[in-house]
Amino acid sequence: MERQSLFNALADPTRRNIVELLATQGQMNATDICENFDMSHPAISQHLRILREAELVRLQKDAQRHLYSLNIDAIHKLDDWVKQMTRHWDETYDRLDQILEAEKKKTLRKRR
Repeated sequence: MERQSLFNALADPTRRNIVELLATQGQMNATDICENFDMSHPAISQHLRILREAELVRLQKDAQRHLYSLNIDAIHKLDDWVKQMTRHWDETYDRLDQILEAEKKKTLRKRR
């Protein structure tokens, strides 16, 4: 599961909405998913295919029904990345704050 493919799959608002739907409703078949959108069944199927290829959703075939569910491992991977980026930027801003505070003290000393 490549991080870029996760983000590419989530770039589309319909696919993000499908992920949110599965997160809140749990396992659903394609027809039930389609009923939540104002688009054709083939269009929703295409979105589901992209989400499957990015491994954001899982497909379980049960006789004639195709049941989709959220792949929690992919969600955890995204969450880990967001936390990593948050730590990075928090540390960067903390260093910037320290530099600005040091410059502020220098300026105050020069004025005296």
